[in-house]
Amino acid sequence: MFDWDDLRVFLAVARTRRMAPAARALGIDATTIARRIARLERNLGLELFELGAGERTLTVRGQALLRHAESVESAALAAMEDATGQEHHLSGQVRLSVAEGFGTWVLAPGLADFSRRHPGIRLDLITASGFLNPSKREADMAVMLARPQRGRLSVRRMGDYRLHLYASPDYLAGAGTPQRPADLSNHVLVGYVPEFIFSPELDYLDEVEAGLEASLRATSINMQHRMIAEGAGVGVLPDFIARSDPALVPVIGEAVEITRSFWLVTHGDLKKLPRIAAVAAWLQERIETLKC
Repeated sequence: MFDWDDLRVFLAVARTRRMAPAARALGIDATTIARRIARLERNLGLELFELGAGERTLTVRGQALLRHAESVESAALAAMEDATGQEHHLSGQVRLSVAEGFGTWVLAPGLADFSRRHPGIRLDLITASGFLNPSKREADMAVMLARPQRGRLSVRRMGDYRLHLYASPDYLAGAGTPQRPADLSNHVLVGYVPEFIFSPELDYLDEVEAGLEASLRATSINMQHRMIAEGAGVGVLPDFIARSDPALVPVIGEAVEITRSFWLVTHGDLKKLPRIAAVAAWLQERIETLKC
């Protein structure tokens, strides 16, 4: 048998992946954290973590224990709520993988409100190139542009967003205004670097007109936005970015309209955790703002 409180320590290390942040979260020193993890591994006869690149990642056995430890945590919080008659404060870490544009323009404006509502939730927003994979526990949740086809995942379509062609008035004054997609071959186009497109849903230009290629390219949608706004050329941008910028005007109107969807992807073992449900509800609220 093991000390039940060691599961609390195990959860903190599994979520933060480092001893020092886990120690700060629990209010105990890192040496004690290391000793408690070693004791738990010894009592269970299992190796729970592997150390690499300065982080502690769960072994296969550690991942199995994590599922049960999170169930124990949820049950303990529910028991406290039933016993005291008071709703418990949501707490814990949530690692959320999102695209850079979505994180910057849709989520960031609502983060202050989220923090006020859920001060105990530590929300990590990861906007690295490519989405982290919840099925491999690289992230707890991800907002993706396509529905994943495999993995132990809970997947829900959250809503659509639209994209159009945009340019700055200064660029159009100098280069002329294209009237139809075929005219774009005579213009400077801004887009993604093809070799670094991490999702096929970001490959827009062929959808506008076959054979179009960007001559000014960036892996960042925020960089593309600035390039277009500063008069570098014409490019496809999400409406939730472009329509808030008075330096941009639509090009070719509604003749070119691209629709994409947001998919909420959560590891199947986590979807019922209260903190995960709270983040999912907030994400849906943020996506609803795009319909305004």
